[in-house]
Amino acid sequence: MSIECIDEHKSFGGWQRRYRHASRACDCDMTFAVYLPPAAEAGPVPVVYWLSGLTCTDENFVNKAGAQRAAAELGLAVVAPDTSPRGPGVADDDAYDLGTGAGFYVNATRAPWADHYRMYDYVAEELPALVAAELPVDAARAAISGHSMGGHGALVIGLRHPDRYRSISAFAPICAPASVPWGEKAFSTYLGDDREAWRAYDASVLAAAADPAAAPPIRVDQGEADGFLAEQLAPARLAEACAESGLDLDLNYRPGYDHSYFFIASFIDEHLRFHAAALG
Repeated sequence: MSIECIDEHKSFGGWQRRYRHASRACDCDMTFAVYLPPAAEAGPVPVVYWLSGLTCTDENFVNKAGAQRAAAELGLAVVAPDTSPRGPGVADDDAYDLGTGAGFYVNATRAPWADHYRMYDYVAEELPALVAAELPVDAARAAISGHSMGGHGALVIGLRHPDRYRSISAFAPICAPASVPWGEKAFSTYLGDDREAWRAYDASVLAAAADPAAAPPIRVDQGEADGFLAEQLAPARLAEACAESGLDLDLNYRPGYDHSYFFIASFIDEHLRFHAAALG
């Protein structure tokens, strides 16, 4: 495996970089961003994986969230992959919530999506192996976070691999995608009509069945003025599921905050400190 650096900027003593590589999982070129703190010059550092939401690329978070200052102080690398495969021959849709920019972090099983839309394998398997091989990160000290569709992805991947992530966090995640419009549309398109297959990608289903002795701590922040809260996000479902299984969930409702990056920027430092504490 090899990666090509296609952009870099010095930031708070570290480096904000963007890489391109050929992905086996997605069968196309993929890009990801990474912030390497100053501590990475002395040796491997803990890593937080950030998954972005609908319509985003690997650049939205690094340009808007303002995470670099806290990441530099805490000695954390932050890796932000793209949200879907892209390029010639990759299936797409005119809707904003399907196709490019809307991979939903699943492995598609229906044509034509199954040829490239294997974002679950990309984020959970291929990307961490690539990052560990090519960059100064400590793969044994990893956490995962995300926003909206990416919050869904972070919760699902973290809950399905509790041995790989020491903490999970999310901003305004889609907590019960198998029963809300965004998830129903994406899952029926990518996975087909068998709702039983959807359960493997539903955070509330996974949380209800999780082992609290093995699962990492979870933090969720949700803006109360979020226009998608009532119809799409269902954080109460996640809270009920975690209470049922005994999972450690810190769910914070934030009065006045919406779904935007202004919300993320307001609390990203707290999330990074939460992960730093878990990562040691």
